[in-house]
Amino acid sequence: MSQDPVADLELLIRSRHGIIHVDSIEDERVQQVLRLVSDKLTVPFFIWTRTHGICRDGYSNGIYDTTDALKALAHVAAADTAAVYHFVGFGTLLENEAVVDRLKSVSERLGERRGAVVMSGQDLAFPPGLSRLVATMKLPKPDVEEFRSMLRQVHRDIARRSHVHVDLPPADETRLLNSLKGLTMLEAARVVTRAIVRDNRLTADDIQEVIQAKKEIVEREGVLEYYTAEMSMTDVAALAGLKDWLAKRKLFLTQADRAAEFGLSFPKGILLIGVPGCGKSLCARAVATEWGLPLLKLDTASLYNKFVGETERNFRRALETAERLAPCVLFIDELEKAFGGGGGTEDGGLSQRVLGTFLTWLQDRNGDVFTVATANDIERLPPELLRKGRFDEVFFVDLPDATARAEILTIQLRLRKQNAATIDSASVVRATEGFSGAEIEQVVVSGLYSAFAAGGALTTEALVAEAQATRPLSVTMAEKVAALRQWAKDRAVSAN
Repeated sequence: MSQDPVADLELLIRSRHGIIHVDSIEDERVQQVLRLVSDKLTVPFFIWTRTHGICRDGYSNGIYDTTDALKALAHVAAADTAAVYHFVGFGTLLENEAVVDRLKSVSERLGERRGAVVMSGQDLAFPPGLSRLVATMKLPKPDVEEFRSMLRQVHRDIARRSHVHVDLPPADETRLLNSLKGLTMLEAARVVTRAIVRDNRLTADDIQEVIQAKKEIVEREGVLEYYTAEMSMTDVAALAGLKDWLAKRKLFLTQADRAAEFGLSFPKGILLIGVPGCGKSLCARAVATEWGLPLLKLDTASLYNKFVGETERNFRRALETAERLAPCVLFIDELEKAFGGGGGTEDGGLSQRVLGTFLTWLQDRNGDVFTVATANDIERLPPELLRKGRFDEVFFVDLPDATARAEILTIQLRLRKQNAATIDSASVVRATEGFSGAEIEQVVVSGLYSAFAAGGALTTEALVAEAQATRPLSVTMAEKVAALRQWAKDRAVSAN
C-alpha cells in the first residue's frame, strides 16, 4: 500500500473488497479518511456503534433497531444503494459464529455493488473462513503537517475562551511537532491542550509534556522501559572510533531534509561486542542524550512467557511500541540472552521464532528506530545477526589502554565529587592494568568506603591497595577475553 490512505481505500472499494480492516486504533482518523473516500466515490457514509446503531455521518439519529450487530449487518446486506460503513468496536464480535456467517454474506452482497464494511482496530482475530475475504491495510502514522494543523486548531479553540501567550520560534515549533511523533492524533491533542491550559502558555518547555506522555505509553504497554537519558558522551572515556562514527550519523537528525536529498536514510543501529564492563551499556544511554531522542530499553527477561504464543506477541508489541515512539533509541542489552537459546528442542524452537521476528524487523522496520545492542558472549550469537544490513556496523569494545584508564579515573572521581588533582593518577593507572571501566569504577567506590570508614580523605594509596586486591576479568577469564579479541580482529571495527 502507498502512504495515501484515501487512494488505497478507494482502490480497495472499487476492486469490490466488501470487508476491509484498517489496522489502526485511531477511529477518529479512520473516519476522517472514510469521509474523503465516500466523497470521491459519491456514496453515503455510515457509522455503526453498539450504543447508536447505524447512523449516517452528520446525523444524530440512528437507523431503527440496528444496535444489534446481526441486525445491523442484515440492514447492510438488504440495502440497495452503494455505501461505506464504518463499524467501530467490532473486534470481540468476531468470536460470534452467527456474526461471522452474516459478514460472509455481506461481503458477497457488497461485492456486487460499490461499497464496503470497514472495521478499525489492532490485532483483530478474523476466523480462517472469513480472513480470506478481508482486505487489510495500515493507516500511516500522523505526519508533521497533521500535527501542525492540530496544534493550530487547539490554540484557536483555547484562545476563544482565554488569552494564550505563544513563545515558540519556528525551530522550537519543529522540535515540538517532531516530539509528537508516535502519539495518536487524539493523544497529541490532549497533551498539547493540557500543556496550554496549565499556564495559558505555549513554549519550548512544553516539549517535556510530550516526553512524559510518551513515557506513560511505554509504561502502559509494559514490555519496554523508558529511560531518562542523563549520560552524555563526555561521560564515556576513549572509544574515539565509535564516537566519530556516531557524530557523523547525528548530522542526519539536525539536517534530515538535506540528508534525504543526498540519498541518506535514518541509521539502523549498531552492535557492540566486547569485554563486560567496558562501557557498552553506557554508550547506549549516551547516544540518546547526544541525539536528543527517547531511550527505550527492551528487557529480554520480561519477554518470555510460559503460555504458547505470548512471548512472540510480547516481542512484536515491544517493536511496535518502539516504532510508534520513533524517532528513538532502542537499547537491547546482552543480546545473546534473548537469542542464544539455540532454537533446538531445549526451548521448543522459541528462540528461533523470536529471532526470525527480530531479523525481519531489523531489515524492514517502519520507523526511525536506532537500535543499540550489546553482547558479551559472541559464541552464543546466531550468525544471522552479524550479517551486514542487520546493523549498520559491528564494533568491538576492548579493555581500556593507559590513556583511557586515566580518563575513566578522572570521570569517576568527578562523578563522586572528588578532587582528581589530589590523586596520583599515573600510579592508579599502572595498578589497574587489564581492568575494565566498571572495575576501575569499583576501585574508586571501594576506596571511598575505606576512606569514609577511616574518617579521612581518599588517597592514592587507598586506590592502589584496592586495585591490587582485585582480580579483573582479564585474569579470571583470560582465555575468553583472548578468544574474543581474536574473533573481533578481522570481523569487527574497533571502537577504541
